[in-house]
Amino acid sequence: MSHVLPDRLLPGNPYPLGSSWDGLGVNFAVFSANAQRIELCLFEPTGRKELKRYALPECTDEVWHGYLPHAHPGTVYALRAHGPYQPQHGHRFNPHKLLLDPYARKLIGQFRWSDALFSYRVHSNRMDLSIDRRDSAPAMPKCVVIDEAFDWSHDRRPDVPWSETVIYETHVRGASMLRKDLRTPERGTFAALASPEFIEHLLKLGVTAVELLPVHAFLNDRFLVERGLRNYWGYNTAAFFAPEPSYLSAHRLDEMRIAVRQLHAAGIEVILDVVYNHTCEGNEMGPTVSWRGLDNASYYRLIPGDERHHINDTGCGNTLNLPHPRVLQMVMDSLRYWSTAFNIDGFRFDLGVTLGREHSGFDPGSGFFDALRQDPILSQRKLISEPWDIGPGGYQLGNHPPGISEWNDRFRDSVRRFWRGDAGMRPDLAARLTGSADLFNRRFRKPTASVNFVTSHDGFTLADLVSYSHKHNEVNGEHNNDGHNENFSSNWGVEGPTDEPAIAEKRERVSRALIATLFIALGTPMMLAGDEMGRTQRGNNNAYCQDNEISWLDWERATLPHGRKMTMFFARIIALRKRHPLLRENRFLFGDREVLPGLYDVGWFDTHGEALTIEAWQDPEGRAFTLRRAGTGLNGETEVLLMMLNASAAALRFTPPPPHLEWHVLLDTANPDAPPEPFAAPELQVAAHSMVVIAAQPTGDADWQASWRAGAQYGPRLLTALPPDPGTSMPEPEDSGGEHP
Repeated sequence: MSHVLPDRLLPGNPYPLGSSWDGLGVNFAVFSANAQRIELCLFEPTGRKELKRYALPECTDEVWHGYLPHAHPGTVYALRAHGPYQPQHGHRFNPHKLLLDPYARKLIGQFRWSDALFSYRVHSNRMDLSIDRRDSAPAMPKCVVIDEAFDWSHDRRPDVPWSETVIYETHVRGASMLRKDLRTPERGTFAALASPEFIEHLLKLGVTAVELLPVHAFLNDRFLVERGLRNYWGYNTAAFFAPEPSYLSAHRLDEMRIAVRQLHAAGIEVILDVVYNHTCEGNEMGPTVSWRGLDNASYYRLIPGDERHHINDTGCGNTLNLPHPRVLQMVMDSLRYWSTAFNIDGFRFDLGVTLGREHSGFDPGSGFFDALRQDPILSQRKLISEPWDIGPGGYQLGNHPPGISEWNDRFRDSVRRFWRGDAGMRPDLAARLTGSADLFNRRFRKPTASVNFVTSHDGFTLADLVSYSHKHNEVNGEHNNDGHNENFSSNWGVEGPTDEPAIAEKRERVSRALIATLFIALGTPMMLAGDEMGRTQRGNNNAYCQDNEISWLDWERATLPHGRKMTMFFARIIALRKRHPLLRENRFLFGDREVLPGLYDVGWFDTHGEALTIEAWQDPEGRAFTLRRAGTGLNGETEVLLMMLNASAAALRFTPPPPHLEWHVLLDTANPDAPPEPFAAPELQVAAHSMVVIAAQPTGDADWQASWRAGAQYGPRLLTALPPDPGTSMPEPEDSGGEHP
C-alpha cells in the first residue's frame, strides 16, 4: 500500500457487506452473531507478508464494520475472529486461523494444504475438541479489494425464450485445455470461451446457452491432492463472490466479463452452475477457511442437541443454514452480484432440494424460493434446480415452485432404457416426449420446466453410454466404489473400444436415436459438451477428480470422420427442432385439441397405423410406436409430424396413420446423411434401434429441405463477425420477450 496506514479504523457502515471502495477509502463489513471481536489483516500485494492488523471498531445488528481511509482497489486483506472455542456448543472461533471474507470479490494466492488449516490439532486424541494455535496465513489465499467498473454499454442479454433454449453444458477449463490454436496461458480460462473459434462452434451447432460447471473459487480436497488428483468439477466452494483464480489467464476479473459479452454478442446466454448447499469446509473435522471460523453456529445447520456435529443433507459434510436470514442474504447477494456485475443469464442450483429445506424438510414455499421468485432481478433470469439431495425426502422432481425449471432424470433414464430395449418402457417414454405432464402440469407450469437430458457431466458421456455396460472409475482411487452403479447403458457386444464394424455401427445408430429423442421431446433440451464429437471418459462415470484428457474436450477427435459425422448430426437435429415449432411447443398435450376435423394435437399408434389400445400400452414387449403431432408450423400453416421409433433388434415396417397426406422424410437416424425426400409408399421401413421423422402440410407448401441445408452448413447460424475489441458491438438481437417455465 502506497500510503501510511492509520493507527485505527474509522467506524464505517454495516452495509454493504464485504469490502467496498467509494473512491476515498474502503469500508469493510462482515456478519458474525457470536464473535467477540473481528480483526482485519492487511497484506502486501503478493499476500505473503502481513502489514497491519486492526480490530473492526463497530458492531451494528451483528455486523462488524470499519473504514480504512485512502485504501484503494488492490488492497489485500483477510480476517480473524475471536470468540469461544466450544465445539460442543457449535462455536469454533480460533484467531490463529486466517479467514476469507465471505463477500470477497477476488482471491490472490492458493490454498496450501497444511495441518495449520484446521482449528484443532489433527493428531490429537481429543480430535476437534482440541485447539491448534499455529497461524494458517501462509497456507491461505487472501482477499483483494476490487473496482467494479466495467463498460457494459455494448452488451445486451439475449433473453432467449425458454421454448427456444438449447443448453450446452461445459466446463471452463475442460472446454479449451486441448485447443492447440490458443496460446498456452489462455487454455482452460474464460479468455478461451471468448475466442471466435469456440463461439463459432456453438453457433454452428445451434445451441443458445452455455451452462458452466462451477466458476466460484474452490478448494481442492486434501485427499485428492495426496493422490495426485484435483477437484476438477469444482463443487467445493471457497468464495461465493469470487471467480476461480485459475480460470483467469491474466488474473483480471474483466476476462470473465469479456467472455460473457462476446457470447451475448453472438446471441448465446451464460448460465452458471452454482453451489450454495454446502461449502469447502466439510464436516466438523474439516478445515477452517472462512464461515466456520467467523460463526459456525450461524452459517451451518447443526444437529439439534448435538451442535458439535453438522447436518449433512448434501453428502459433502455440511449444509448451509439458509433458514438463517443472514445466510439467505449472503446467497441472494451472491446471485444478484453475478447477475449484475457479470450479466449472467441464469443459474443451475446444485442439490436444489437442500436450498429449499426449512427445519421441517423441503418446502417449495421456502424462504429461498420465495426470495428468488419476488426478486426483480433474479426472477427474470433462467433458474434451474437439481431436484434432489441425500437428506430425508430428498427426491423432489416436479415439486418445485413456478419459475424454477428442474433437471429431469426421469427423462434421462426413460430414454436410455427405451433405446436399450428394456421391456415396458413405451408408456413412460410417451410421457417424457410430451413434456412430462405427470410431473410438471401443476400451478400453471409449462413443459419447459423440464430440463431434458440424456447425458450430463455427472455420469457417462454419450459415447460411453453405448460402449460400456459397467462403470470403470478405478483411476479415481476409490476402488471403483464411487459413481452410480446403474447407468442404463449397454456396450452392445464388447466392453469398451472395439474394431468390430457391426458393433461400432450399432453404437453410432443408438447414439443418434438417443440424441434425436432428446431434441424431438417437449421441454428444454440440454446436451453435454463433447458428445457432438464422440468424447469418451474411458468408462468413468464420476470424473469429478480427473483434470486431464479424460475430462477435457478432445478437439482433434472432432476432425476425425466419426466426430465430423456426429457434429453434423447434432447440428441437423437442432436445426430440425428450430424449424418445426411443434417440437418446442410450450404447452402440455392431451389429445383433446382438434387441429383439423378428426386430426388432434397428439396421437399414439402402433406400427400398423392403428391407435394404441390400453392392452397395447400395457404390453411389456412393445418396443416400437408412432407419435403423431399436429399444429401450427413455422409459416402459420397446419403441419403434421410423425415420429416413428423402433427400439427393437430388427427392422420394422411402419404404416403412417391417417390422414393420408403427401409425406416427406425429414430424418432417418439410421441414414443421417440422406436429404429430405418425398415418401409416397403405404409403408416405411424403420431400421432397428432407429427413428424416422416424416412431415406433411395439409394446407400450404413447405420448404422441407431447410433444416437439412442448415445442418449441412454445420448449423442454422454462422458466426460472421465478433467484436474485434471489447468496445465494439454486434447488431442487437431481437427482443424475444420474457417467457418463463
